[in-house]
Amino acid sequence: MGYIHHRSEESMEDYLETILILSRRLPVVRSVDIATEMNFSKPSVSVAMKNLKTKNYITVSPEGYISFTEEGLDLAQKTYERHTLFKDWLIDLGVDSKTAAEDACRIEHDISQESFEAIKKFISHE
Repeated sequence: MGYIHHRSEESMEDYLETILILSRRLPVVRSVDIATEMNFSKPSVSVAMKNLKTKNYITVSPEGYISFTEEGLDLAQKTYERHTLFKDWLIDLGVDSKTAAEDACRIEHDISQESFEAIKKFISHE
């Protein structure tokens, strides 16, 4: 049971991270943009957006434009920071960029905040 919950948390973080990335690239973010970016079906993205809205991470305008709440933006930025730090570090260690991105995605969800801060501090002092 805990694993299922964890997978849904991980998926939620991936959606928030994708919305953040798209919001830096596009004037507005819509479900169709997320579906295209993540290569997911529109119905599954629609379900996920309802879930994120219920959890108060996003708002959706009548036109379908997705915006972050303060809490959603905070979680998206934390997830993105972890992903970027791990991906860049793995690339610096000689891992190819595709593998580094995939591994960073796995690590970013499973590491504790304490360990992340310690690794971040270590990397910045290298």
